[in-house]
Formats: sequence, C-alpha cells, structure tokens
Amino acid sequence: MRIGIFDSGLGGLIIARAIVKKMPEYDYVYLGDTKRVPYGNRSHETVFEFTKEAVDYLFKKENCAIVIVACNTASARALRKIQQEYLPKIFPKDKFQRKVLGVLIPAAEECVKYKKVGVLATQGTVASDTFPMEINKLNSKIKVIQNSAPMLVPLAEEGEAKLALPFIQKYLKPILDKNTEAIVLGCTHYPIFKKQIKLTLRSLGVEGKIISQDEIVPKKLKDYFLRHPEVAKNLSRKHTTKILVTDMTKNIQKLSEKWFGKNIKPKLIILNS
Repeated sequence: MRIGIFDSGLGGLIIARAIVKKMPEYDYVYLGDTKRVPYGNRSHETVFEFTKEAVDYLFKKENCAIVIVACNTASARALRKIQQEYLPKIFPKDKFQRKVLGVLIPAAEECVKYKKVGVLATQGTVASDTFPMEINKLNSKIKVIQNSAPMLVPLAEEGEAKLALPFIQKYLKPILDKNTEAIVLGCTHYPIFKKQIKLTLRSLGVEGKIISQDEIVPKKLKDYFLRHPEVAKNLSRKHTTKILVTDMTKNIQKLSEKWFGKNIKPKLIILNS
C-alpha cells in the first residue's frame, strides 16, 4: 500500500519531494487537482467535496494506506470532517488502519517557540482562523497576525517567481509591521517563493524565522510512523513515485522532471465532479 499526498495544485509537490527524500524506501502517489486550483476562495462545502473526491480516489484506486492532505485550505476546511465522517463511513471495519493527516498542525506546533507569529495563507485558510486556534491551543499567550496572499497561488502555478516579489512585499508588510518573530508559510505553494520572501526580509532589515512546511512535515510523518507501526507495517517499500494531475500544465511537467527525475511523468486523471 502506498503513501498518498494530495494538494489543490502543484504546491504539494514540494512537500512530496521533501517526504520522499526523508523516506525514499516507501511507495508514493501524488495527486494535484490542477484543474480546480486554487481552493483558497472556495466555500467550505466545495473544499470538502473536492478533498473527499481526491482522498477517495487515492484510497480506492491507488491503494493508499495513508493520505497526507498537503493543502492548508483543505486541512483547515475539510480535514476534520474527512477524519470524523468520511473514514468511518467508507471504511467502517478497516483492517488496514487507513489514515488521513494534514499539514497545518505540524506548522502550528513549530510556533510555540515564539511570542508573536505571522501567518501568510490563502483567503480560505485565513477566514477559517484555524492557524490561530491551533497555535493558541498549544499556547494561549502567542499572538498571531494573519494576512491572505491571493495572488501567490496563481503565480506559483504559472511558475512566475519574479513577478511574485512585489505581491510578497505587499502581503508581508502588515505582518512585519507588528514585529513578528516568525512567519508561517501557511500554503504549500508558498515555499516556491522562499527566496523572494527571504529577499524581502533582508531588504527590510528583518531577521524573522520562516516556518516552512516542507522542512517540518517529513520529520513529523516519520515520527508518526514510529508511534503508529500498525500503519507503517502496511506500506510497500519499492522506492516508487507516481504523479497524478487533473489538468496537464506545463509547469507541473517541468517541476516533476526537475524534482523527481525525467523518468517520472505526470499522468492525467479524472475525478468525479
């Protein structure tokens, strides 16, 4: 059985690459809903339906034992319902111990080291207030300042890192004006712009810590497997990676080859609508 990784577009490829590098022995399948990206401006109901369709595909057609929802909007708006309603209904007597995990809480856990943190995320994630709630569950004294960055996902999907710089400066300013000690990249697309974000911090003379999920999630997942051997024992170990997309974009092909090698070709699939 495989490890499934799902995102609304290509941003989760960064998470997938980092996980594969940390644990190359397992078999992976990545599913990017590139046809319907972005999720950040969608309703709760739509995000849940899209996420459910992707998770269902990965479990039933790709034989996954665990699915990582590498989309912060889906983690904020759909994950709990997927865990509490979808899994018990679809797999009521599940001998394989199928699991669905998100990427938002691991990032929130990194924030306990700071007194004031900023969160840069999609409109949907910011509107859900999930980051402040999860961070304050761990430490109610931490002050969380959020700002949405609606243009960054489309620019990431198009591979326009240079064009993103003025938007990054605009979106970061309200956060940095509050003297935040750390900045959470609350969307898996945003690490694509890590260079531009660091450049912005330097230009403003700010030394804030960047909390990026591609640097956090792999270690957290490895630790999870050590704590839950009943899940890890079902995972096949043939060192394979498959990439699935709902729309074959040039950038997804380019990044797949760049990050996973020329032998990994994205495959076009159709999700139920």
